[in-house]
Amino acid sequence: MVVIEEKWPVLARHERAAEWLRIWTDLGRAPRTIDAYARGLAEYLQVCERDGVDPLTANRSQVAAFVRELTSRPGRRGANVVALDSGKGLANATLQQRLVPVRLFYDFLVEEGLRDSNPVGRGRYRPGQGFGGGPRPLVPRMVKLP
Repeated sequence: MVVIEEKWPVLARHERAAEWLRIWTDLGRAPRTIDAYARGLAEYLQVCERDGVDPLTANRSQVAAFVRELTSRPGRRGANVVALDSGKGLANATLQQRLVPVRLFYDFLVEEGLRDSNPVGRGRYRPGQGFGGGPRPLVPRMVKLP
């Protein structure tokens, strides 16, 4: 875990996040999986710190702000690469990769009795249409993402 905290120092500042990652490590998850979880959660925690949000008490709209940032973040693909999505923000697969650890972290907090519910929905992002497709989308369908 020391290596993860060195790579993602924000995790060392959030005891519950570090605890959650240690549990996944102890369960024998692959190192690359742990690293991907650490990256996604670290990015979320950095946004929480920047915006003055306590991740333990964050609500759906605060998580949605993180998602909006991900959808507007420039992708790494070059100008000559044709993408099948909107061409704006991270690719859908990358977006899902960043949200899975955040959702799992909140599931952990619910299981530990630290939260009543998980603010991360299980909807699916569709470029140009936002989130939805599940019983509990992250962003209500009436809200259009920029």
